[in-house]
Amino acid sequence: MTTPNPTLTPLTQPQLTAACHAALTHQAQAQDLHKKRPFAAILLAPDNETILLSSNSLSHVRHAESELARNAADNYDWAYLARCTLVSTWEPCAMCAGAIYWAHIGRLVYLASEKALQEVIGVGNPENLTLDLPCRRVFERGQSVVEVIGPLVEEGWETRVVEDSRRYWG
Repeated sequence: MTTPNPTLTPLTQPQLTAACHAALTHQAQAQDLHKKRPFAAILLAPDNETILLSSNSLSHVRHAESELARNAADNYDWAYLARCTLVSTWEPCAMCAGAIYWAHIGRLVYLASEKALQEVIGVGNPENLTLDLPCRRVFERGQSVVEVIGPLVEEGWETRVVEDSRRYWG
């Protein structure tokens, strides 16, 4: 975890668990109902409970997190977003981390790491050429604080995301 962002309401364990369930359910529904890739993101309001937005991965360049961050920036005030939390099933890539940063979203929670994703999809998969650039490194270069929580290995969320994603990646 990075340094806590002082503008944010602390995230309780029950709130974190509920948000993780919602994100993973959204990922499963994206695959099952819409034949989308296994990536999902939700945006929590400052109360850490209300889901303001959700997004699926639309293509190899229209990722769930970047789509959600752009939509949030178009629809919510900059100062309001600084008090919000984006929850993603997977660690955001550099492109998505940049979109989260520019949208001014104050906290990121991700369930599974990009390293775990590469293990699932394999090296050289043209549908998802992972970068070895952790989102924390992208945020560290910025001028505003994005609190980062993840991957959630000990809590078992990373395993659940990986297992669900294997249905798509085979």
